Amino acid sequence: MQHQYADINGIRMHYVTQGAGEPIIFLHGFPEYWGVWKKPLAELGKDHQVIAPDMRGYNLSSKPTGVGQYHIEKLVEDIRALADHLKIKQFTLVSQDWGALVGWRFVLRHPEYVRRFVTINITHPALLNRDLRENAAQQQASQYMLLFRSPEAEPFIMADDYAFARQGMIEAARQLGAQISAEDEAEMIAAWKQPGATTGGLNYYRAAEIGPPDGQGSQGGSNLLDGLEPHQLQVYLPVLFIHGEMDPYLLPSGQVGLEEYVHDLTFRRIPDADHSVTLEKPELVSRYLREFMLEN
Repeated sequence: MQHQYADINGIRMHYVTQGAGEPIIFLHGFPEYWGVWKKPLAELGKDHQVIAPDMRGYNLSSKPTGVGQYHIEKLVEDIRALADHLKIKQFTLVSQDWGALVGWRFVLRHPEYVRRFVTINITHPALLNRDLRENAAQQQASQYMLLFRSPEAEPFIMADDYAFARQGMIEAARQLGAQISAEDEAEMIAAWKQPGATTGGLNYYRAAEIGPPDGQGSQGGSNLLDGLEPHQLQVYLPVLFIHGEMDPYLLPSGQVGLEEYVHDLTFRRIPDADHSVTLEKPELVSRYLREFMLEN
């Protein structure tokens, strides 16, 4: 695995890359870093060019100050600029959590770059917006978004040496079978502790104004689709949706109506996985990715 940097879109982006062949770009979520993809990178990197960046605000990439620096359009342009830097004209985009929200917007804005799109647990933003506004169960499951947008978020995340992230991500994943070595755990915690990284990740929530109704006038939803016309919300390229069915944050109701937006859709459901599917079931995720690419 080679570690590289690209000076793009006003930031310095760290990424890892391996292999040769058809390219695949992997986008992580919160509170993560490129390393959540280590096992899929090793497997798919045998016969593909795999690339996994630290997203803007995370780990070894730049962490610009100001919420506006994390608007969805800037995050999308980071990925387009990275592809251009690597001289990649078209690629498979694999994503989860916040990486998938960026991924959806990227597919809607720049479909010519994407041969196939893989989203893990994250539905089309139009449906997520719908459920944040209208679905009581999803609203309850998404209360954490309001916390993450608040000034109290940083001390909450960082308290007791990042106990929230340790328990909610590392230990929860281990309970569902994740094999996370002591070395990988230490690397993950070091990524969280990079100066500015906690605020960088939380600024994704703040910039998107994402969440359920806040009781102070907001009706819920996000600005993730702002500036797009209705016809621009349609996706015609092949999409694989991998769902960890135990995910407590993103409920299955968000998948209802997905076929109205995605016209070439494949589902793979994993009953004994939750939000951190790539850590819990990396071999299965790698197999589903390989099958999807062979079929499409």
